[in-house]
Amino acid sequence: MQPRDRLSAKEIQVATLVWQGLTNKDIAAVLHTSEQVVKNYLRTTFDKLGVWTRLELALYVASHGGANWHAQIRTGPVAPVPAWNVPTAEENVSYTETGAKAAAASGSPL
Repeated sequence: MQPRDRLSAKEIQVATLVWQGLTNKDIAAVLHTSEQVVKNYLRTTFDKLGVWTRLELALYVASHGGANWHAQIRTGPVAPVPAWNVPTAEENVSYTETGAKAAAASGSPL
């Protein structure tokens, strides 16, 4: 049994949303719960996967299939946040370009 096989459906959803770059506050809004509940999910997910930070969690999700990693386990798809715009691989946009575009659109320096 892999460590990710021990995760609950909510823990998988929270981990996927962290991978998508959402904050605890954003995740709480998606799940219609409090930030403290999100922190609890993160703590148990960290413990089960043996990671220490959100970055390590995001890297874990990325290395196990990214947005489709839930399909390799036992749960249904995790819907992304509709307002969250993540470039696809086909768009071939680097994160540096994405950050520069966002900064240019907001009028703030990088």
